[in-house]
Amino acid sequence: MGYQEALEGYIAATNTHDFDEVSKWVSADAVYWFTDTSCTTKEAIRSYFGQAWDMVKEEVYTAEDLSWIAVSETQAVCIYTYHWEGIYQGKPASGNGRATNVFAAGQDGEWKLIHEHLSAGEKR
Repeated sequence: MGYQEALEGYIAATNTHDFDEVSKWVSADAVYWFTDTSCTTKEAIRSYFGQAWDMVKEEVYTAEDLSWIAVSETQAVCIYTYHWEGIYQGKPASGNGRATNVFAAGQDGEWKLIHEHLSAGEKR
């Protein structure tokens, strides 16, 4: 499995709304930067995901305009526009933003997400 499959697996796991599935794709050393906070432990990341899934019901997360901007045998960095849609406060809602994901290949050859940075998209 390569870094592209790791990204696809990570996004598919995110859409299960089960952090145990997401966790399979996340490095033990992962650092997440969100607009409103940073998470530096898996428990903090789990908590943030849980809060987001509680806030936006039935959320579907997708990635568009993906570009792998740096790739080596052990690291791969992609940028993309993320989109989400779901039910927020009982009403359909959606949004988007920018994402940077950094994947690293472990000694076992498995690619895991080691950093994610999500931010709101540019105002147009």
